[in-house]
Amino acid sequence: MFARYISSLKDQRVAASKVLSGPQAQPAGDKAEFIEKVRRALYLGKIVSYAQGFSQLRAASEEYNWDLNYGEIAKIFRAGCIIRAQFLQKITDAYAENPQIANLLLAPYFKQIADDYQQALRDVVAYAVQNGIPVPTFAAAVAYYDSYRAAVLPANLIQAQRDYFGAHTYKRIDKDGVFHTEWLD
Repeated sequence: MFARYISSLKDQRVAASKVLSGPQAQPAGDKAEFIEKVRRALYLGKIVSYAQGFSQLRAASEEYNWDLNYGEIAKIFRAGCIIRAQFLQKITDAYAENPQIANLLLAPYFKQIADDYQQALRDVVAYAVQNGIPVPTFAAAVAYYDSYRAAVLPANLIQAQRDYFGAHTYKRIDKDGVFHTEWLD
């Protein structure tokens, strides 16, 4: 969505390119090696995208008591006219093996790919950031992957900010209860 919006601002982007500074893109080194990293990043990014989508379907199914069959949904996608990727068979297989799996990233096939490819995804995102190349979907894939695998997230900081600005209180990870701090004292 954001990519479509920013793409529509062509005149503004042309003007901004003349006044806003950024790094000059440098060669990525060994071309074949970098292409392989991009291939791996793309595949893992695709897996993460499907993991997010099926996770949202699971949440909706639980919220509205839909009793969705995720393997069948993948089959329906594959039989359609838009998403006909062979990749969808891997999703069907994952749900056939374990219909209750909480997230596709936890299925053995996808977990192995994530283990093997996550460094390539990180390398591609790091290269892009260092060289001023926007890669929003790759960056979002890394953020989702890291957030999903994190036992503790930085949401605690958001709670502290809300408490500072509006005395909304916060929970601590080291003791039970709800707390408020007079931040300016």
